[in-house]
Amino acid sequence: MAGRHRYPVVVARPLTSLRTAEILAVGSEMLTPFRVDTNSLFLTEQLNDLGLDIIGKSVVSDAPGLLEAALRLALSRADVVVTTGGLGPTDDDLTRDGIAATIGCAMHEDAEVLRAIEARFARRGRVMAAINRRQAQVPDGATPLDNPNGTAPGLWVPHGNAVIVALPGPPREMKPMWTTHVRPRLAALAGTRHLRRRTVFMTGRGESDIDAVAAPIYGAWAQQAPAITTSILAHPGQVELHLVAQGDDTAVLDEALDGAVAQIVSALGPIIFSTTGDALEVVVGRELQQASATIAVAESCTGGLLLGRLTDVPGSSAWVVGGVVAYDNRVKVDTLGVEAETLSTHGAVSVPVASAMARGVRARLGSSIGVGITGIAGPGGGTEEKPVGMVVIAVDGPGDRHVVRTSHFPGDRAPRVDGCRLQ
Repeated sequence: MAGRHRYPVVVARPLTSLRTAEILAVGSEMLTPFRVDTNSLFLTEQLNDLGLDIIGKSVVSDAPGLLEAALRLALSRADVVVTTGGLGPTDDDLTRDGIAATIGCAMHEDAEVLRAIEARFARRGRVMAAINRRQAQVPDGATPLDNPNGTAPGLWVPHGNAVIVALPGPPREMKPMWTTHVRPRLAALAGTRHLRRRTVFMTGRGESDIDAVAAPIYGAWAQQAPAITTSILAHPGQVELHLVAQGDDTAVLDEALDGAVAQIVSALGPIIFSTTGDALEVVVGRELQQASATIAVAESCTGGLLLGRLTDVPGSSAWVVGGVVAYDNRVKVDTLGVEAETLSTHGAVSVPVASAMARGVRARLGSSIGVGITGIAGPGGGTEEKPVGMVVIAVDGPGDRHVVRTSHFPGDRAPRVDGCRLQ
């Protein structure tokens, strides 16, 4: 490689001037169906908390030319570039090399890093393989970041008016390194600029219907001080409204956002189930616990999916009694007490059967509330009268309280936020 420091390496400017960040997940395995980049979710939240806008996220293979191109592009438009992965000992772990090539500097073997890697192997009664020596290579001007949970040190690389942060890919290594070494460095440079956000979760109405009501409200927020930007996102069974405000005074930001949320709640109240980012199952669990109520679920088309979501909530044993997957009609009859005549007369996917399932599971398991779900999951089995995607949900409670709804859901059999797996 050409001479050392072909481009000047200087301390990054104060974070008050740093407005944007970009995240690069490095690794050809991340471009297969077998790996998902979850690190960027954690990093996005952390960088936002420091007042940085995320302007891009990319996944790039271990090919040298592609990695360098991705780094150059990120540096051309972002003030902070965070990479994850590619810091291992093998020939295809090229993040160190890619950074050095991108900023035009040489690399050197860091004796202290090498000793730390050798010591890690020694503590485990092993001799360091020669290949691990590559992990002690550090771009000139970079600061190695200690990794107590692995052999791959991270890198803090100031470059011109930006900084590159290279972190290992495994979350158990990446997160502690960020918390211990990276966040304090960025926080020490931080000025008074902050980013605050709120999220409003809604269900029961479509994105366009919600936007028709909300748009005149949030349209005025962009003109106020502090300005509030919004984005509306639709997911199956759920619509999210994200509110973001940036400024120097967190108290002013929080007051503006709280007022904006109150406006949305006033306009759309009945369909809003969370203004704190809590998932629907968390909200349901909280309501059940506050009412000292319990729930049991009888599922046909969903195959236990609803019960799975309810029990994913820590402490759910306080309000979840149990459930029955009644996929076969014999289970509906023998376990839930659904009358065979009801099944033969109305069919398994019907209001009477869903109601009987809800009542049956409530009675059999002794819960305060019983839920019965039956539907046509597809891809076959639908008719003109009962098409694929038709689902009947019944809820049975104390005091003759009983609600039944028939819905038609699009999509496939994959788990969905609305609680059904459907074709």
